[in-house]
Amino acid sequence: MASIIEVRDLLALQGRMEAKQLSLRLRTPQPLIDAMLARLEAMGRAVRIQEDADGCLSGSCKSCPEGKACLREWWALR
Repeated sequence: MASIIEVRDLLALQGRMEAKQLSLRLRTPQPLIDAMLARLEAMGRAVRIQEDADGCLSGSCKSCPEGKACLREWWALR
């Protein structure tokens, strides 16, 4: 299991990553990674970056049945 310091260090090395990528790379369950990222965000150390849905073909992501599955969320250090 990874620590919050390992999450911070990996973000520092990679620049920005998705929570799923962090989970796979650190071999840690994603809910735990999500909690650590939320804590880093609360401490002002990390920032959440939401990517626009430019790749959406229909333009109706807000009403799609997948619930905005095409929107990507990145994390980076401040």
